[in-house]
Amino acid sequence: MTEERPEPDFEQLSHTLLSALRKGSAVADAGISGELDRALAGFKQGAIDFVRRYSRLEVDLEVQSLSEPVLFVANHGFGGIFDLNVLAVGAALEDLALERPVTFLTHQLAWTLGVGPLVERLGARPASPASAGEAFAAGQHVAVFPGGDLDAFKSWTHRNEVIFGGRGGFARLAMEHRVPIIPIVTAGGGESVLVLTDGEGLARALRLDRLLRLKALPVTVSVPWGINVGAVGLLPYLPLPTKLHTRVLQPILAGPDEDADSYAERVHTAMQDALTKMTAHRRPLLG
Repeated sequence: MTEERPEPDFEQLSHTLLSALRKGSAVADAGISGELDRALAGFKQGAIDFVRRYSRLEVDLEVQSLSEPVLFVANHGFGGIFDLNVLAVGAALEDLALERPVTFLTHQLAWTLGVGPLVERLGARPASPASAGEAFAAGQHVAVFPGGDLDAFKSWTHRNEVIFGGRGGFARLAMEHRVPIIPIVTAGGGESVLVLTDGEGLARALRLDRLLRLKALPVTVSVPWGINVGAVGLLPYLPLPTKLHTRVLQPILAGPDEDADSYAERVHTAMQDALTKMTAHRRPLLG
């Protein structure tokens, strides 16, 4: 059972965050601003608590304690910077009561849009083998969403699919650093907005894969943006009150003679099987 937390004071948090940001270069030069860090931590906790309540988040843990670093591998729901699944994973990690910090490997787009320095303060790093290596060397856990924009911007008809697009670098990371993979699967996030199409063809036509490393440009219907191309998921939107269900699965280890591609496929299969079971009798929004 999740313990009751006081309601976050978003007005005060907003004032604190904006005040810190107005200091501009002074904050950047200082490197660490206690005021800014407290504001960001407050927003993060408030967002997680919001998802617990608004999305009626249900978390099932098949793992109770972790003594050594692991690689968490999760699926997206919908969105880029704003994704309910990311917050659901944050809630699940809270429930695990981890003793080690977690580094989240994040799409380069956050840094392209200029918010990288902010998400770094929340424990995120650009998704790369180097970022993961630094985290593991420091004794931290690492969390990754391998599907990236392909998984995050999938259409409504594919909402109950885990789409990695053949990306298996996470398996090589786990094997290189000799850590187990713990899958985290969330159902329901793809129902937070109506995605008419993932817009992969449009993204290619606009060469966004080269300019922004984006392979999808979704066409969506959402509040308050109505019918929109591309921006929803990168801009805040009001998610529909979909019920979220998150499962933290048992660790998956690479076999003694297994190659990275086979290992990655085995992890993907376990996650898809879990999501299929979680959504077998699901009703949209209601769970």
